[in-house]
Amino acid sequence: MIDRIEQLIREAEEFQSAEPESIEAFRIRYLGKKGILNDLFADFKSVPPDQKRQVGQKINELKSLVSKRVEELKSVVKKSNKEGSVPDLTVPGISLRSGSRHPISIVRNQIIDIFTRLGFNISEGPEIEDDWHVFSALNFPPEHPARDMQDTFFIEKDPDVLLRTHTSSVQVRVMENSQPPIRTISPGRVFRNEAISARAHCIFHQVEGLYIDENVSFADLKQTLMYFAKEMFGDQTEIRFRPSFFPFTEPSAEMDISCKICGGKGCNVCKYTGWLEILGCGMVDPNVLDYSNIDSKKCTGFAFGMGIERITMLKYEVKDLRLYFENDVRFLSQFSAAF
Repeated sequence: MIDRIEQLIREAEEFQSAEPESIEAFRIRYLGKKGILNDLFADFKSVPPDQKRQVGQKINELKSLVSKRVEELKSVVKKSNKEGSVPDLTVPGISLRSGSRHPISIVRNQIIDIFTRLGFNISEGPEIEDDWHVFSALNFPPEHPARDMQDTFFIEKDPDVLLRTHTSSVQVRVMENSQPPIRTISPGRVFRNEAISARAHCIFHQVEGLYIDENVSFADLKQTLMYFAKEMFGDQTEIRFRPSFFPFTEPSAEMDISCKICGGKGCNVCKYTGWLEILGCGMVDPNVLDYSNIDSKKCTGFAFGMGIERITMLKYEVKDLRLYFENDVRFLSQFSAAF
């Protein structure tokens, strides 16, 4: 609770405004009947006895600071109004707080940086796609459940047009328009008809990768992804591969890393297993190569795909990915990066 109060004190100290409406909103937010201080006094009842004195002092410090800050700003506004349009050059300037990148953008750029160091280029494609690029060219049979309305957003009146469910559609377009060697990653936004929760959303972001050349093996895939995991999460990160199934890869696997939020002990994010899946991968199915006019007898390749929100949750130990979509400045201002 003390950390929370200290954060509120810093925010109050940094507050600047020359607008009476903004100053009044600031006062109500802290000192109003339903304001922050009222909530703090209510929570004070549950503070352990040995901490009450320290917490009480911090609450009083915050109350005094806010009251003083409101009076100072009102005084500046009043003085400025009296002097008319002539500016008072002795009045302290209003400092502008620098912005910060969205955590999804930060992690997206870090992922791109890691794979570009391995020689991958970046490819992008449309978010509104057709059935061929999203499903058929990726070896999805007609009866596959991913085609159902419960998973995919189809455009009304045209069942062949839909919002892409993965950025693998971009990989299909790359294979159709180029020949091996192909080494590319496809970052972008995707859409799935899913219930919104702490672990899932109907809109999210992916980065998918593709490498096609002669003599590409599963060992190359494992080495590439292990390098990525160590670069993103640190050398001490534990990694495991599990057999899986995807229509467009064979063999297929899912890669897990030890949960960074609970340290592998188990929590609601990792479903109390100590592990969290971060991506799916596998060797590109020969049918997928043939569909794009690439000789599957001569070339092999691997593909992988990951959700950026999941990576961001692990990197910053955020337990609820809905926070990424709420545009709460108090949350977003905690992130900064050179990217």
